This record gives sequence, structure tokens and C-alpha cells, in this order.
Amino acid sequence: MHQNPIRDIPHYLRVYQSYLGARMYLVFALTLAAVFAEGLGLLMLLPLLQGMDTGAAADAEPTNGIGKLLHDMLAGFGWADSTVAIILIITIAFIVKGSLLFGANAFNAVLRAQLLRELKGRLFDDYSRMSYRYYAERDTGYFINVINTQITQMLNSFRSLMQLGSQLVSAVIYIGLAFVVTWRFGLMALLIGLVLLFLFRWLSIYVRKLSRRSATENGHLSKLLIQFLNAFKYLTATGQAAHVRTTVMASIRRLTEYEMRRGIAESFTTAVREPITVVFIMLIVLVQMVALGQPLAPILVSILLFYRGLNTILSLQSSWLAALGQIGSLEMVRDEFAAQRRHKEPNSSRTLSDLSQGISLRNLHFSYAPELAPVLSNISLDIPVKTSVALVGESGAGKSTIVDLLTLMLKPDQGQVLIDSVPGDQVELSSWRRQIGYVSQETVIFDDTIANNICMWDGDTSTDSALLERVRSAARQAYIADFVESLTEGYQTLVGDRGVRLSGGQRQRLFIARELFREPNLLILDEATSALDTESERYIQESIDQLKGRITVIIIAHRLSTIRNVDYVYLFDRGRLVEHGPYQELRDTEDSRFGRLVALQSLY
Repeated sequence: MHQNPIRDIPHYLRVYQSYLGARMYLVFALTLAAVFAEGLGLLMLLPLLQGMDTGAAADAEPTNGIGKLLHDMLAGFGWADSTVAIILIITIAFIVKGSLLFGANAFNAVLRAQLLRELKGRLFDDYSRMSYRYYAERDTGYFINVINTQITQMLNSFRSLMQLGSQLVSAVIYIGLAFVVTWRFGLMALLIGLVLLFLFRWLSIYVRKLSRRSATENGHLSKLLIQFLNAFKYLTATGQAAHVRTTVMASIRRLTEYEMRRGIAESFTTAVREPITVVFIMLIVLVQMVALGQPLAPILVSILLFYRGLNTILSLQSSWLAALGQIGSLEMVRDEFAAQRRHKEPNSSRTLSDLSQGISLRNLHFSYAPELAPVLSNISLDIPVKTSVALVGESGAGKSTIVDLLTLMLKPDQGQVLIDSVPGDQVELSSWRRQIGYVSQETVIFDDTIANNICMWDGDTSTDSALLERVRSAARQAYIADFVESLTEGYQTLVGDRGVRLSGGQRQRLFIARELFREPNLLILDEATSALDTESERYIQESIDQLKGRITVIIIAHRLSTIRNVDYVYLFDRGRLVEHGPYQELRDTEDSRFGRLVALQSLY
């Protein structure tokens, strides 16, 4: 961007135009019509004042200039001698001006609402399609800051820029009319206005710099607050909240300092606007009357026009500073949309039907960055449909990465993921992912009712008995139904943020119930029973065993008791597949690494 912010106005307007189209300029057209109506009303003061000077409008016929033009126009309608007619024209002009100005401001409000809906909706859609790698490179606070805080601030900058455009139109017309009435007066007004804008230029640069810093700091503060709230229990229980407070308060101090500086700059512009206008008006009036000997009537009309014009020019500065105060938000949102276009998850058009053959990995290689060691090296394996397999290995062996590749969240550096013999890069993603149930160690629970957490707002369980029965069936399979039905509100019980009102085991079983409700063709259990007590784990194990032969199940587990009944085991070590085979066969094979893992956990 240019150092001079004024040069960037066309760019900022094009950003908004990309979302709203050319209709946004209708605000300027309505403002133009409103100012013309007001200008006509002010100009009609000229024949009125001339008539009052002489006692009758007819005796005051001017010999040249705008006064003669207005007199001839009134004479054409037969109103040149009517003071009442002139007053009515002035009155009607201001009524029309008010109506048009209301239309401009109301339409501006409609555009802002549409812009807010468009931006937040489009960015949410982009976030739902962004690549997993891009998501992993950012923190939650960043995304929340952009879609919530920065878009709202961007909306404020749009309002200020619209005001700026309207004021610019008004200033040009007022100064132009002052030029018509007394050209020397108009020329002085124009020169003074340009000088004032030049003098305030440094403030514009300063405020935009503060805006950019403020937008960045807002994101940093959001990240800190989210991390604090997510770790609230731990920090409070261990008395370490004060350590986080130091960092949070430092960010708050920086943010408030930027806001204070920006507010002072805007207050300065607002405070000096009227005094400067009055001082220059008085100076020009003295020049007009004393030095140039101009008549009083045109001077009085010019004073009104000049006051409006110069005041509007100074209002331009206030609106421009207000726009620059949020321009950092506009730039951040603009850059985020550009980043989303670059990092959009690639998708294809080949729709998958229900899983019928199975999943195969062929010579997979993967690393998270070129400079990092590979996470997976030359992995090949098969998962036939309606079988159960276990992925086993120490932490960091690459098991969860394989799951991310199976769900097509990640793309391999080399090799292929084949789903029913279709390469993953040819698959229409939603047709595959809606077949997947996924239960991770980190429970995903929403601040809503138990029923909605299971059915994911698929309908209203309070009125749909068939849906409620499906919810209950999933809860029974996950062995959480007895607990839910013992609650006063039953399935309508609110669980709190991230399920804070439930125990760890209850959260995990609720999570599992949701996935069973979906009746997936592929169920992935990533350390799904690690947070459960022995009895709950046994119940979940029985539930998983009941699915055997009905759907495809992939289990990642450190506790090998969970995988005793799987059809096949794959053992990984440092990103390589080192052993595979049926559970019993691997367990009983001499010198088997899997057998040693079983022995270490005292499993038979």
C-alpha cells in the first residue's frame, strides 16, 4: 500500500464493490440529489434577501450572474414578485433534501447489513473448506478474531467510507455553488479546504498505522483469552492464573494505548473543525465587503454555502480518520479471503456411493513440511470393507496421520489413498466424509442439549418421536442411556461449554453415541476409550464388537485390550509399517514386536 492513504481510497472502494456490486454507489447518487435540493433552497435565499433589501422582490431585479438567472427562472413561472412563492420553494427544497438524505442513509444501513451477512457467511463457508494444513498453522484466536471482531470493524470502516464519499459530493457542490454566487468567495473556500486537507495528511498516516497494529493485537488477545479459558480448570487448580494474567494485561495495555492515541487524533480533528470554519469565514467576509466592496445579499448566501462547504471538507477529515481507524480490519479481512482462496481444500467431482470394497494405501510418504523428517515412509496396507483393523504403535509412530490421510484431510506427498479403488484426489469429499464416524481422544461436545449433541440438530426431538427413538438407540449402544434417563431433563439436559457438566467418561460416551447415531460405513476410534473407566471401556468394547461385520472399523489404541477382537493389526514404528497380521497370530509369533507389547500390558 502507498504511504499516502488517500491514494488507497479507490482500492478500498473496490474491495467493498467486490461484495456489494455497483449498487453501493447509489448512496452517492441519493446524496448528490439531496445536496442539490438543499443547494437550490440556499440559492433561493438570494432573490429573497435582495427583495428584502429593497422592500419588494420585483424592484430588485439583478442585472447579471446567478441572481439574474434565478430571477428569470422565477419570472418564467410568474413568481418573481411573490415572496411567498420563494419561501415555499425553499421549504419544499429542504423537505425533498431531508427525504433523499433519509433514503441515502437507510439504503446505507441496508448495504451494511447485507455486507455483514455476506462477509461472515462467505468466510464461514471458506473456513469449512480450508485445508487442514492451513488450519493447523493458525490458532483458534486468529480465526475468531477475523470472523467476529475484524469483520465488524470492517463494517464500521465501510460506513465511514460511505460518509466520506457523501461528504465529498456535498463539499464539491457547496463549494461549486459558492463559486457560482461569488467566484472569488468560492475560490478562497476551495484553496483553504485543500490547505487544511494537506495539513491533516500526517494524521491520516498515523491513524492507519495505529489501526493495523490494533487489528493484529486484537487477534493476539483473542488467542490468549481462548487459551486461558480452555485451560481454566488447570490454571485455577494450580494457582497459575496470575502468570497468564501478566501476558494478557500486557496485550490489553497495548490495545488500549492504540485506541487512546487514535481517539485523541480523531478528537483533535472534531474539536478544531468549527473554530477553523468560523475564523476563515470571517476573514473572507471582511475581504469581500471591505476590500472588494461586494453587496451584502450574495455574501450572506455565500457565507451559508461556504460554511457548509468548509465544514463538510473538515468533516471529510473526521470521516477519513474514522475509516482509517478500522482500515486495518479491512486489510486483515481482505488478506484472509485471499489466503482462503490459496488454501482452499482441493475437491473433485467423482461422487462415492456407500463403501463396498474397502480402503487401500499404496506407497504413502508424508511430511508436514519439507524441512522436517518424514512422518510416514512407504506405507502400504489394505482395509477390506466391513472388517475391523487396529493401528498400533508408540506415540509419534504416524497412526493419527494415517487417519487424517484416510479422511482426505491431508494429501500424501507421494503414493495414493484408494477408496473403493478410486484415488483420493478424484473423490468429491462430502460424499466420502458423510460415510465416516470419527471419535477422538479429545471429545467434541457442544454447549447444547444431550439430544442435540447426539443428533447434531437433525430435527426437534421434543416433537419428532422417531428422531428421539434413534437418539435413544444410539445412547443405549454407547451405554450412556441409563445416565441420561436418570436426569430430570433427560435428553433435553444442557451439558455446558465443551460438556463441562459431564464427567470425562460421560463426555466420551456421548461423543460415541453421536457417531453411532450417524450409522457410518467407516467408524474411526482414535484412542476413543482412553478416558473411560474399566467398566465403561468394557461396555464400549461390547458395542464395538456388535458392529463387527456390519461396518468397517479402524481403532487406534495404546491400551491393547481394546483391540483383542479386531480382524487385523498393523504395527507402526517411526512412520514405518513394521508388522501386520491377525491379533492372535502376531501375539503368538516368536520375536514379534507386537507380542512383546502385549506381554508388557499383561494381556493374554
